[in-house]
Amino acid sequence: MSVSTARPKVSVIIPTYNRSGMIRLMLDQLLRQTLPVDEFEVVIADDGSSDDTEQVVRSYADRLNIGYYFQEDEGFRVAKVRNGAARLASAPLLLMIDAGAIPGPDLLRRHLASHEEQPGRAVVGYAWGYDPVADPIPGLAEALAELPPEQAVEKFRDDPSFRDTRHEQFEQDGFDLARTPLAWRLFYTLNCSVSAEDFWAVGGLNEEYVQWGTEDQEFGLRLERHGLTMYLDQEAWVVEWPHERDFTSQWPLYLENVDMFHRQFPEPAVEMGRTLAHQDRYWHWRDLWLEYEDWTERARGLDVSGQLAEAAGRFGKDTRIAVFGCGGELPAGLNAAAVVDFDRELLDRAAAGGADGGPAAFHAIGLRTLLPEQSVDVVLITSRLAGLWPSWGEVILDEARRIGASAEVLDPAMGGE
Repeated sequence: MSVSTARPKVSVIIPTYNRSGMIRLMLDQLLRQTLPVDEFEVVIADDGSSDDTEQVVRSYADRLNIGYYFQEDEGFRVAKVRNGAARLASAPLLLMIDAGAIPGPDLLRRHLASHEEQPGRAVVGYAWGYDPVADPIPGLAEALAELPPEQAVEKFRDDPSFRDTRHEQFEQDGFDLARTPLAWRLFYTLNCSVSAEDFWAVGGLNEEYVQWGTEDQEFGLRLERHGLTMYLDQEAWVVEWPHERDFTSQWPLYLENVDMFHRQFPEPAVEMGRTLAHQDRYWHWRDLWLEYEDWTERARGLDVSGQLAEAAGRFGKDTRIAVFGCGGELPAGLNAAAVVDFDRELLDRAAAGGADGGPAAFHAIGLRTLLPEQSVDVVLITSRLAGLWPSWGEVILDEARRIGASAEVLDPAMGGE
């Protein structure tokens, strides 16, 4: 480190791989920050570059407090390299931006101010031009090459395709993440900040994620459960440098990460997100989650023990039965091997009875469980899923048929016999 011996207020962590030219552009913009240069440091997190990235970084040592963390190239390891850079960081606040996220002149000052205003936040910044599935915006690269980023933003800001891909999601809740269901869905390490203390309190980024995508939402979920609130600062912005993406090849790898996220957090929120990702309906998550929350409240008193008792009489004692929508009470005659319910409290109550501690219990809607394929003989689907059936009935039936030799819908109104 150079320039100043005082402890910086913000550490900017930038992961990169063979993008030395882009790193130079980003460092030039960091020299233009309204936050004085002696109040922040930069740590470049190099995921195994073979170009002149290190030489470029060292060339700024007389103008920036700058550090360099390198790990060998073992493929995409962005979570690991960010963690390594965070260990070198000395500031109490960590600001993470992607390589190619050109910082606006107030980026650091805005992130710092948001944390000073209210500690205990995870701050989400805005990303102009960020849409990983869209083609580059015509003329944007040329504008960024000729103009400072704030002028490029003024030139393109009225173009809807220039908006952050999350813009409509932000807008639905008045750009207030405190009102946003599952706000961690919108926590992208493209542009975000969190205190170093909180970063390490949750263990940093999960280094098991070794392909593109999902590691930042998983990190955001852990931050929320640690007690942090998500806060959006639209004026803490970056501009994503336009570039072609091979999303066709990335998509299957992304879905593998989504599946891992669900295995780590097998619960309705992540189960729903996993299903929507596989259906390519990611942005429906918010509204379907609100529907789920509404039905969970309405169904709390819905007792299906009588429905299950009637069904139990049709099966022998050796029949392996799983119940989707078990509720809080299982009839005495039902020898369930596994029970599933979206209401955690009722599920725990149902699973507590029976020999050997009761059946295996899964906090889930039934869109995707952790039960192996064909692990039971029959899956009984109760009326407790009636309110979710219009949105999820086909998916629930598919999952029941995946894990069971047969499936029965017990409510005639849902299509049962």
